[in-house]
Amino acid sequence: MSKRIAIFGSTGSIGTQALEVIAANPDKFSAEILTAHTNEDLLIAQALKFNPNIVVIVDEKKYQKVKDALANTHVKVFAGETSLDEVAGMDCYDLMLAGIVGYAGLKPTLRALDNGKPIALANKETLVVAGDIVMQKALEKKVPVIPVDSEHSAIFQCLIGEGRNKIEKIILTASGGPFLGKKPNFLVNVKRDHALQHPNWSMGAKISIDSATLMNKGLEMIEARWLFNLQPEQIQVVVHPQSIIHSMVQFEDGSIKAQMGLPDMKLPIQYALAFPQRIPNQFPRFDFKKISTLTFEEPDTKTFRNLSLAIDALYKGGNTPCVLNAANEIAVFAFLRNRIGFLDITEVIERTLNKVQYIANPTLEEYFDTDGEARNYAASLIQM
Repeated sequence: MSKRIAIFGSTGSIGTQALEVIAANPDKFSAEILTAHTNEDLLIAQALKFNPNIVVIVDEKKYQKVKDALANTHVKVFAGETSLDEVAGMDCYDLMLAGIVGYAGLKPTLRALDNGKPIALANKETLVVAGDIVMQKALEKKVPVIPVDSEHSAIFQCLIGEGRNKIEKIILTASGGPFLGKKPNFLVNVKRDHALQHPNWSMGAKISIDSATLMNKGLEMIEARWLFNLQPEQIQVVVHPQSIIHSMVQFEDGSIKAQMGLPDMKLPIQYALAFPQRIPNQFPRFDFKKISTLTFEEPDTKTFRNLSLAIDALYKGGNTPCVLNAANEIAVFAFLRNRIGFLDITEVIERTLNKVQYIANPTLEEYFDTDGEARNYAASLIQM
């Protein structure tokens, strides 16, 4: 029987690539649930092609258009944020692909875990905001959280078969983004379109900006802390511009395992959907004759201070990563709309981190409150 996939965030970069994997493997996967925030046209097109059981359009103003477009199908149409949680709690799917961008993905993921559903996690912010609570829930429900991020998928794959062998450290690789080697006097003039031009990966707008500021790598460090039950000092970042080695694990005997491949998100997506199997595909293959040099260097945290702020948040813990994430989402949103400069992103985040009260062991409700307070304060800085 095919595995029924619920794609939360089906119109985003991860969601659309996941549907390509499903389309190429109709005997193995089916799209059972598709959700979108505002892109009703693409959601309608996806529903007509894949014939899911359920679609959710979060923007309630778009509900009637989606409903009318799918009137002659058997697709059930829901709308609103509460519908995301309700649908995540249904028993009509086998695995959730958590691809909603940002903090908005947290509640549906928790609901799916409550429902005993395995998670293919592409939303790193879920673990950045409340990783302790999310992973504890997964442990209680005895369901796997399978990472989709290429770096965390690499670590996950390196750990298969290692059982109880002790990890000395993990090494997350970073491409360095489009501004590798640049200094602040260059970055001060960076515009939106330039920052969106990632050299190796095809990604959505928000994650592309996070990659350009190196915040993405900081968020990945925090995510890895919870995914793999590590201490902050066990997590290292190295810049690897070719993006061929996706990450590495060093064990206590000094041996290092690396996972390699061309930079193509469909590979970790397919791996997560099919886990524990590996299934064939027609993706391009890496050719050692074409790429003869792999290089590595330390990240420049003095220039790209977002990574430094994220590392501080990783070590401080508590609600600090939640504040970091909320301020970053607001600042990136503003930058994408040309309301602040590239370097202003860091300033907004830093000022918000200094403003919001620290809570060492937050409850889920306190995480929600922290997120709201941080967003409001960050937004107030941008309006000034």
